[in-house]
Amino acid sequence: MSVPAIEIPRAYNAAADFVERNILEGRADRIALRCAGRSFTYGQTAELVNRTGNALRELGAEMETRVVLLLPDSPEFVASFFGAIKIGAVPVPLNTLLRAADYEYFLNDSRAKVAIAHQSLWPEVAKIRDRLGYLRHALIVGTAEPGRLSFETCISSAASDLEPANTCRDDAAFWLYSSGSTGFPKAAVHLQHDMACCAELYARGVLALGPDDVVLSGAKLFFAYGLGNSMYFPFRVGASAILFPERPRAESMFELIERERPTLFFGVPTLYASMLALLETGKSHDLSSLRLCISAGEPLPAELYGRWKTRFGIEIIDGIGTTEALHIFISNRPGQVRPGSSGTLVPGYEARIVDERGAPVPQGEIGSLLIKGESNCAHYWNQHEKSKQAIQGEWIHTGDKYCQDKDGYYWYCGRSDDMLKVGGIWVSPIEVEHALVQHPSVLEAAVIGREDQDGLVKPKAFIVLKQGVAPKSRLEQELKAFVKDRLAVYKYPRWISFIEELPKTATGKIQRFKLREM
Repeated sequence: MSVPAIEIPRAYNAAADFVERNILEGRADRIALRCAGRSFTYGQTAELVNRTGNALRELGAEMETRVVLLLPDSPEFVASFFGAIKIGAVPVPLNTLLRAADYEYFLNDSRAKVAIAHQSLWPEVAKIRDRLGYLRHALIVGTAEPGRLSFETCISSAASDLEPANTCRDDAAFWLYSSGSTGFPKAAVHLQHDMACCAELYARGVLALGPDDVVLSGAKLFFAYGLGNSMYFPFRVGASAILFPERPRAESMFELIERERPTLFFGVPTLYASMLALLETGKSHDLSSLRLCISAGEPLPAELYGRWKTRFGIEIIDGIGTTEALHIFISNRPGQVRPGSSGTLVPGYEARIVDERGAPVPQGEIGSLLIKGESNCAHYWNQHEKSKQAIQGEWIHTGDKYCQDKDGYYWYCGRSDDMLKVGGIWVSPIEVEHALVQHPSVLEAAVIGREDQDGLVKPKAFIVLKQGVAPKSRLEQELKAFVKDRLAVYKYPRWISFIEELPKTATGKIQRFKLREM
């Protein structure tokens, strides 16, 4: 497969390229976005982008000003993202499933002066508003409480014409926060040219995405995976995207596919498993509009792929990407799927599998995966040491263990750290442990990953109780609810085992490998 030519001039603004180009090429009347009964043409979307950019300027946003986005998948997200980039500001999408303490960290770490938040999500920020040292303005999408600026009011009075800022291809365009096994999340700084690289190399080069495609993604726009799926991939080729603001549940995904007739469906293995489970109730669904299904976020078990292919006759194209590399860089190909593998390199990327000394390992042996590609982030914001550890020259350490077979297919073998991928979202065991030990009955806690019946990883907790506390079944449910109240819901332990003591090294470090053996 040849590598698509990517010519990006020195003077370059990603919003102008992805939005205005569709108007210049005659697609102003084509549907760009469908969302909750609303449809937006490319022409209408371009106007919304311009009005949003002008509204941000009126609030004092300028070149390199960070603008936090706390929004569900919606035309307002798209307009805010591209509107910020068009004026040279830097949008910072945030996970909409988090809690007030998380948002306090993100808003202060990013030093965002403006936030655009949905009315349903703003209350979490309002709890810590007086602890935000940099935030000057908040635009509320929906009903704004007294004293807050209304997004709709601000954009309706803003000008509909907007010249793109004088940015270049190597300017910062947007940030995406990436979690780690220790410490706070890190902001991966992506440049103006990164989206074009992913869209050309993967969306066009692997998926053959074209203007007649209609895409639906279970992964949300605030994820690196969903950002490409639902926004800049279709905008690159003039296709249409179906945006779904709510959580992606099996029933709603089936309903959307049958009603909106997408040609491409992007999911994570956990979502595919839940959709297959729903079919066991006897329901049937028409997926005949789909030409491909795509999976990423966590490894897709071969058994799950086989069940889906047998039921619907549609391939799931599995691959691996990272926030740091922006999207998928190793992928299976239509008609060439090797179930259980991540596939082969996407043309335009290079990979190395190395040992602890950084030397390449022989073919078939396990090592750490490094990736080289033009979409790799420039660095982590304000994290010099972690930038040096993860980004070495043109190569990024993915943190994944891989091996490669004689045919060039890559096979996932685990993590270099203790991080877990749960439903395609990173979960730090340490964060869950810290929540558990706040419970008055818990002395110590350790969390590892365990596979469920579909071969998908979920958190499992080992608990040492305080003296005199009995491990009753009611306590297990109480602890699960306790974690749900303090962390994003997807982080709670699905299983809990009560043990007398945790296995530790002589220096007191938990030996998670022994827990995994148990």
